[in-house]
Amino acid sequence: MGSHQARKRFGQNFLTDQAIIQRLVRSIAPKPDDLMVEIGPGQGALTRPLMDAVDHLHAVELDRDLIALLQRTLSERRLTIHQADALRFDFSTLSSGPRSLRVVGNLPYNISTPLMFHLIEQISEVRDMHFMLQKEMVDRLVAVPGTSDWGRLSVMIQYHCRTDFLFPVPPGAFNPPPRVDSAIVRLTPHDQLPAPVTDYTLFSELVNQVFTQRRKAVRNGLKRYLTAAEINAAGVDPGLRPDCLSLADFATLANTVAAARATEAP
Repeated sequence: MGSHQARKRFGQNFLTDQAIIQRLVRSIAPKPDDLMVEIGPGQGALTRPLMDAVDHLHAVELDRDLIALLQRTLSERRLTIHQADALRFDFSTLSSGPRSLRVVGNLPYNISTPLMFHLIEQISEVRDMHFMLQKEMVDRLVAVPGTSDWGRLSVMIQYHCRTDFLFPVPPGAFNPPPRVDSAIVRLTPHDQLPAPVTDYTLFSELVNQVFTQRRKAVRNGLKRYLTAAEINAAGVDPGLRPDCLSLADFATLANTVAAARATEAP
């Protein structure tokens, strides 16, 4: 295969460890008729075994040089490459209906959070997502309340998905090796939301606001929304720090604010 220099501006670290690649494919367990989308196929290390397993694979890639490399070395009959920025790509255009898309990717650290939020906006089309991320980020995705990793990312992603830490990936599995450990995470959209909210925009804003003051009691972060007495009446201790509140607590608080605003509305 022709060589390609990893580009820093695209955050490229190419997966090269065959044992890790095979373990990842086994975890994904692709079926022939799966509607599989790979984000950032790179030099095709994961693309090839996925193409062997599914009838057709979609890939979203920004780097034109890599697209040329993939087109030279892979069968175009089994692969459709979309030259696009994954952060702006409309994944729903590939969907065949609700919960039809299976998304996989080795995500550059600099775009992983906004990309997950972009996919969340299209979550009704997604069956599952398997991502290779910086391990520190996977720890935050799978975190539980009362731990230092529990934060805005944990709450917002777990609102929509079950999160499973699958396995760690050492730096040596990549070329060039990154300076950090990586890990594989599976995100599976809930069939039924565990803690539904009446106003999602308000919920998102409230969670964000509270975690900007994560070392202070939640009554500080919530003072523009609720008094300490109102927080207490909602069944949440206003003296707790944000990282002690559960997803259900945040949903309850957001729904309390939404209900109060609805009664105030003319």
